[in-house]
Amino acid sequence: SENPSVTLFREYLRIDTVHPKPDYDAAVRFLERVGTDLGLACQKVEVCQGRVVLILTWQGTNPRLRSILLNSHTDVVPVFEEHWTYPPFEAVKDSQGNIYARGAQDMKCVSIQYLEAIRRLKTEGKSFARTIHLTFVPDEEVGGHKGMEMFVQRPEFKALNVGFAMDEGLASPSDTYSVFYGERSPWWIKVKCMGSPGHGSRFISNTAAEKMHKVINSFLAFRESEKQRLKSDSSLTLGDVTSLNMTMLEGGVSFNVVPSEMAASFDIRIPPTVDLKAFEEQVATWCRGAGDGVTYEFHQKCMDQHITSTEESDPWWKAFSGVCRDMKLQLKLEIFPAATDSRYIRAVRHPAIGFSPMNRTPVLLHDHNEFLNEQVFLRGIEIYARLLAALASVPPLPAEG
Repeated sequence: SENPSVTLFREYLRIDTVHPKPDYDAAVRFLERVGTDLGLACQKVEVCQGRVVLILTWQGTNPRLRSILLNSHTDVVPVFEEHWTYPPFEAVKDSQGNIYARGAQDMKCVSIQYLEAIRRLKTEGKSFARTIHLTFVPDEEVGGHKGMEMFVQRPEFKALNVGFAMDEGLASPSDTYSVFYGERSPWWIKVKCMGSPGHGSRFISNTAAEKMHKVINSFLAFRESEKQRLKSDSSLTLGDVTSLNMTMLEGGVSFNVVPSEMAASFDIRIPPTVDLKAFEEQVATWCRGAGDGVTYEFHQKCMDQHITSTEESDPWWKAFSGVCRDMKLQLKLEIFPAATDSRYIRAVRHPAIGFSPMNRTPVLLHDHNEFLNEQVFLRGIEIYARLLAALASVPPLPAEG
C-alpha cells in the first residue's frame, strides 16, 4: 500500500553513493532508468575521469526560450554506523513514516521529488513553453570541483540555455520554508609562523608559538565579535555574519624541542555583504601584528558574491513566490550558511534558488539518524509540481524577443 513515489525514493536511498568511494555508476543507471520511463531525453557528460553528470530533459514547446534547471547531487557524506538506530543504507521506514537513510534530506529526496513532480504533470497531460532540464551531479559533498564547477564551463552546460535554476536548501524545524538566494564565500586559510628554535628548557625569544598565540587570539577575537553580533540581533541568521573556526593546528617534533615552525588552519565563511578585499587586508593585518615570519596562504578562496533577486519585479521570483502564496507556504529568505553547487551556477550569471521543501523537520544533513517523513516528502512533490508549472510558463522575457 506504500505510495510508489515513496518506494522509488527508498530505492534510490539504498544506492551507496557515500564518500570516499561513491557508486556513481549505480546512481546514474537508476536515474537514467527513471528518466527513460518518464519519456525524458537522457545525456551523459563525463566532466573528468569517473565523474559523470546526467542530464534529463523535458522539451518545451518553445525551445528558444531560456530553460528551467533542476539540480541535485548524487553523492552523500560518510556515516558512523554505531550512532544510527537503523542501517544508514537500508531506508528503513518506522511506524511514524520516518524514512531513515544517509541522503534522506541531503539531497536524494529532492532528486526524486523533481522526477515525481514531472511524472504528475505529464500524467495530467501538461506541457509548457520552457524546457525543463534535470542535472544530477557528482562530488558536491567534497566541494563540487570535479562536478558542477567543471560542468558550468563546458559547452554542454551552455547548450542548456539556462534561465533559472533550483538547487538544494535545508530542512526547517518550524512551519516556515527556508529559501536561499545567495551563499557565503568559503575561505580556507593556513597561517604559518616561523620562529627561533632551541631547547625546551630555555626562555627563547621570538618563537613560532608566541607568534601563533597572537594569530589565534586575533582570529578568535573576531570570531567572538561575530558570534555576539548574531546573538544580539534577532533579525540576523547565520548566513548574515562571518563564521570563523580554527580547524587544524600543526607543529613540533618533540617535547623538549622548541619548533621553528607552526601552522594553523581556519575555515571562514563570508556573507555577500562583506568587502572581500577589505577582509583580506584585515587577515594580513592580524598576521603582520603577530611579528616577522608570519605568512598566510589560501587553500580555498571563493570570490563570487552574486545573489539571486527576490524582488517581485523579477519574473522568475514572481513566479516562485506566487505559487508559495497560493499554497500558503510561509517563506524565510536567507543567505545559505555553508556552500552548495548553486554558487557555481550563480558565478556564470544564472539566477539560482536553494529550496528543499521540508518544514516541521529537524535539520539532520550530515548528522546521525538522518530521516525524512514520507508525508513531508509527498507534500514536496506537490509543491514542486506547482512551482515547475509556474516557472516553465513564465512569459517570454525582453531578451528572448
